[in-house]
Amino acid sequence: MITCFIRYQIDPFRTDAFEQYARGWNDAIPRCGARLTGYYAPHEGSATTAYGIYDIADLAAYEAYRARLRDDPGGRDNFAFARDEGFIRREDRIFLRKVTS
Repeated sequence: MITCFIRYQIDPFRTDAFEQYARGWNDAIPRCGARLTGYYAPHEGSATTAYGIYDIADLAAYEAYRARLRDDPGGRDNFAFARDEGFIRREDRIFLRKVTS
């Protein structure tokens, strides 16, 4: 099992749009094959950093998951919302494996 950490740089004046975007993944991510841990919006400190976190079996499963997500109506709608609204300035992914319980 690996965990995908997505770090977003967002427009600090569009946190509400990011929160709507995050809620949009609540059903689509599990439906497409990953276990969603959650999305995290700025609260204290940096007003531009947000995170999305989910678990997936391995990188091969990730590739299949991404293909399903692109074809999922909810996924397509959420990708279009982010593109059209422009509140995400940058997005980086890292895959980590858990080493402690």
